[in-house]
Amino acid sequence: MLTETQLKRYTRNILLPNVGAAGQEKLLQSRVLVVGSGGLGSPAAYYLAAAGVGHIGLVDSDKVDLSNLQRQILHRTEDIGRPKVASGAEKLRALNSDTEVIAVEKLITGENADDVVRSYDVIVDCTDNFSVRYLLNDACISQQKPMIFGGVLSFSGQLMTIMPGEGPCLRCLFREDPSPDASSCAEVGILGAVPGVIGALQSTEVIKYLLGLGNLLMGRLLTYDALTAAFFEVTLERDPSCPSCAQL
Repeated sequence: MLTETQLKRYTRNILLPNVGAAGQEKLLQSRVLVVGSGGLGSPAAYYLAAAGVGHIGLVDSDKVDLSNLQRQILHRTEDIGRPKVASGAEKLRALNSDTEVIAVEKLITGENADDVVRSYDVIVDCTDNFSVRYLLNDACISQQKPMIFGGVLSFSGQLMTIMPGEGPCLRCLFREDPSPDASSCAEVGILGAVPGVIGALQSTEVIKYLLGLGNLLMGRLLTYDALTAAFFEVTLERDPSCPSCAQL
């Protein structure tokens, strides 16, 4: 049962069709893993905590740098040098005491990916490392957990919801790691508000999944172009020869 304080805090959620008090209670019982506490992870985690997701795991191995502050809104100037997960967890706890935040200061590897993912209902990929993305993709496939993929560069961003066994996975979209020869935000830059847009959309997909609302971006790659203020959608199919999900 929601307390009087919770009824007040989450009023705008509760008023929504097909959410109500029962939906809010479901959010409070949910467990979401946000991998990456930077440009995408900051808005995604903020909105998940604000919505009342009861358990949020933050995974990141980096420390806050001055150059992060242009877009990574979980962090402040005084956080420079601190682990991002410690800084991020502090802000989320201050925002909403209903949310239990678990800070995991580590890099996802082939040895720990399955264990890190195991206790969560949905995984939010907010990383900038394709090797880690593939590890998360494969861990989610093996455990039949949804993953919300997001990526940004320069003036654009994209996202897709991966539902193992139901739609295409990350390797259906990107068979090979594009990062070795691709440009990075550190090389070509990133408009700070772009990860804000994509991260907010990732959190929306998470909440829709948890509450069974609307149509998820499954098999639909959504791309945002900030320069034209336009969204483009590409429909994707599962790759029958995909090395990650073909056997599902």
